[in-house]
Amino acid sequence: MTINNKAAKRITLLGSTGSVGVNTLDLIRLNPDRFDVVALTAGKDVDALIFQAREFRPEMAVIADPSGYQALADGLRDLNITVAAGPEALIAAAELPSDLALAAIVGAAGLPATLAAVQTCSTVALANKECLVCAGDLFMEAVRRNGTTLLPVDSEHSAIFQVFDAENVQSVERIILTASGGPFRDWTSAQMATATPQQAVAHPNWSMGKKISVDSATMMNKGLELIEAHHLFPVGEQKIEVLVHPQSIVHSLVGYIDGSVLAQLGSPDMKTPIAYALAWPERIAVAGEPLNLAKISKLCFEAPDFKRFPALRVAREALQAGGAAPTILNAANEVAVARFLAEEIGFLDIYRTVEDILALDQSDKSDTLDEVLAVDAEARRLAMSWGTVGSAAE
Repeated sequence: MTINNKAAKRITLLGSTGSVGVNTLDLIRLNPDRFDVVALTAGKDVDALIFQAREFRPEMAVIADPSGYQALADGLRDLNITVAAGPEALIAAAELPSDLALAAIVGAAGLPATLAAVQTCSTVALANKECLVCAGDLFMEAVRRNGTTLLPVDSEHSAIFQVFDAENVQSVERIILTASGGPFRDWTSAQMATATPQQAVAHPNWSMGKKISVDSATMMNKGLELIEAHHLFPVGEQKIEVLVHPQSIVHSLVGYIDGSVLAQLGSPDMKTPIAYALAWPERIAVAGEPLNLAKISKLCFEAPDFKRFPALRVAREALQAGGAAPTILNAANEVAVARFLAEEIGFLDIYRTVEDILALDQSDKSDTLDEVLAVDAEARRLAMSWGTVGSAAE
């Protein structure tokens, strides 16, 4: 009999009811002796949060939407769990002592709490790419200042992390981010012009939330990941490439000056990169069939089409422009995706919204959290009115 004398790793889960959060709790459920849940937070899904809190018994449960407080309090009244609601409560949860905070709140809304976790936790597992997109310099400076270990959870960045020689960065020639191409990889621009939200969220390989699924369909997701990779891996933007790989088996690659190209392969299942971050520097078993390359038979690769998927170009231009541009890019995209899902604008209007908002004055600074949030708010305001008569964004 093997006896595990290690203390359970204390986990704070910011965004527990989304796809990443649910997968994380599945892994914790399979490894109850290795992990102890300290805090759970959710956006609006009170019922799911109550269900999770009753099972995992965290010290604190937080619902971001203040209107959900009473329902959460009533649902956990008989348990010794601190219940809170609102943005400040999210930060309070992030500041609880823990060994690892997994940041999985979708969008820029997760930035304040994730920054708080960076200042409190020794290790932060980052599933929220928007933190680095809209506040990359600010965020990475906080990581360096606090000596925080930052573990990427996006499958592509986890793959790079696993094969990137951080001790010899000068030997890295290029980073290659792979992209599935999404559900519209073979569609013409004319076909995409009439795409519905239901078609856009039907990803051929991955099971994800609606927002990230639409980002995959526009390939904006890969543009955001390009910006994220720029901040995570110090090789320079010009050394980061994108390669379309429809099977989603090769999650990313790192090329070295001696001609070697190292890749991380795995089935398209978010549990793998989540498990890597949870157990790091060790590994834990993930249930499922082993990757069978003989069964898959073929792995295909192709260059991205920047004409049909201009979001890739727009994102790289925002990264090159620097300053507030990535913050504006992210904010405008979040609003445009939400408007598309609400059937207020068309699919191709997503990138048009982003490009038009970026073309407006970008003189605002984004050196502090307050400045980033102010730029974010103004870009959202403009994106909300895009396409309406007399709007400033037209």
